[in-house]
Amino acid sequence: MAQLLRVQNFNVSSDGIGAGEDQSFERPFGHVDPGRLFAWAGATASWPMRTDPGGSRGLDDHFTRDYARNIGAEIMGRNKFGPLRGPWQDDEWRGWWGDAPPFHTPVFVMTHHERPSFTLSDTTFHFVGGDPAAVLARAREAAQGKDVRLGGGVTTVRQFLDAGLVDTLHVAVSPVELGSGLKLWDSPDELLDRYHLEVVPSPSGVTHHLFWRK
Repeated sequence: MAQLLRVQNFNVSSDGIGAGEDQSFERPFGHVDPGRLFAWAGATASWPMRTDPGGSRGLDDHFTRDYARNIGAEIMGRNKFGPLRGPWQDDEWRGWWGDAPPFHTPVFVMTHHERPSFTLSDTTFHFVGGDPAAVLARAREAAQGKDVRLGGGVTTVRQFLDAGLVDTLHVAVSPVELGSGLKLWDSPDELLDRYHLEVVPSPSGVTHHLFWRK
């Protein structure tokens, strides 16, 4: 069975924006309140950071549970790993996620400034240069036959889409307009020359867009 490169549970606004401007330590998504985009997932019974019982079942919960299915490695851009730019001043920054990151697989962070790998819990972060195809080859080897998840952010997803490397793409479109920020698309129709598309509305108000390669 072929190893797929999958984008899972990627969130954008109704005007296609997936992250804000002016990212900082205090605001990982810049000027955008991530709660406005991710509320559908946080309300589900399977949300991994849920601390109380309950939560919704149904379609949204299915996608929350599906996030980790058959994933053997993750690729992310440096801006998803942290807000630092340019050469690393030191190796103290270890991501937003504390001592137990939610990935549970090797993670390949794309950067022009490599640094030593490190492990937190069951997640090892590798800092790699190269074009998307070269990074994907390394991630596929580490995934040991499982699929690779492309975690974002927006710029990284666009790079892999433009390189023709993404096999399946799930985008949750939230019913909010943000006006400015990093855009995944002006319209999902931009991908229809390369992908089939199924659009599935959820009772939460989110619309799930499911793309798979033609």
